[in-house]
Amino acid sequence: MELPKLFTLLLFATVIQSKKRGLSLEEKREKMLQIFYESQDFFLLKELEKSGPKKGVISQSVKDVVQSLVDDDLVSKDKIGTSVYFWSLPSCAGNQLRNVRLKLESDLQSSKKRHAELVDRCNELKKGREESDEREKALAELKAIELKHNELKEEMVQYADNDPAAFEAMKEAIEVAHGAANRWTDNIFTLRQWCSNNFPEAKEQLEHMYKEIGITDDFDYVELSPPAIPLRTVGDEEGNP
Repeated sequence: MELPKLFTLLLFATVIQSKKRGLSLEEKREKMLQIFYESQDFFLLKELEKSGPKKGVISQSVKDVVQSLVDDDLVSKDKIGTSVYFWSLPSCAGNQLRNVRLKLESDLQSSKKRHAELVDRCNELKKGREESDEREKALAELKAIELKHNELKEEMVQYADNDPAAFEAMKEAIEVAHGAANRWTDNIFTLRQWCSNNFPEAKEQLEHMYKEIGITDDFDYVELSPPAIPLRTVGDEEGNP
């Protein structure tokens, strides 16, 4: 194929591809703003959906595009009666952009000030931390202490069962569980008595039901016995008297 013909085909394909490519959101926003600026009029959403395609914005996306402009205060929106109107003037957009610029400049100045403060703070913290033999020795000692601390923490885990605080917490938990168990036992006795008083003719059926669910003749309150194994010490673990 000759070079001029090939170049013509490539150019034609590029044009076709560019026509197929849809507008970006920012391009759609610019197109919709043009509708407002050129007319400087008030619009219903249906009117914008009809005008959008003339600018290359499909009607299905007009609502979302206009709402994004409203969210950014580039388009005003108000309800009059039962209808919602949209409008925007070039002067309003200019004021909004100026306000945005002022805010960004203020944020920039605040960020610069904060950066300078952090730099000064960093320089202050560097004082007394210059590299030296004494500093290296101190850091080595600190690392050794941290390693020893971690070793002791791991060793303490081995004696967690002998921790007096853990033992006392276990005793309190047992007492709470004991009290709760006996409260339920008392409730069961009360319910049995109520059933016996109100359904005397169903005594046999009730007794059979009690046995099925585990309420036998030896069912009674739980007795709380003292711990059989006393608290051991680390010396006991090691075989010391």
